[in-house]
Amino acid sequence: CRQFHGQPQLVKFSRMKATFDINEIVLRDLREAAAREGIAASVLVEAALREFLASKVGRTKKLEPLPSWDIGTDLVDVSDRDALCAAMEEEE
Repeated sequence: CRQFHGQPQLVKFSRMKATFDINEIVLRDLREAAAREGIAASVLVEAALREFLASKVGRTKKLEPLPSWDIGTDLVDVSDRDALCAAMEEEE
């Protein structure tokens, strides 16, 4: 059975540029808040957007349930590493 050895790889997400029209007073307040916190204004905007999207207010659309299928009984106990490896080797 092949096992993973070594350090886990970090996933780097790409950054996107976006352009918004924003009230000048809100922009001024944003820049002042970012300066007070010692962070870039874009970091503050992203944090605020993430918080909004995670809130109940940000989630107005209910997600559809994920599909499921009846595929029978388990062929191996996946919590038993030896049994799992043996079953995987049988398939090769």
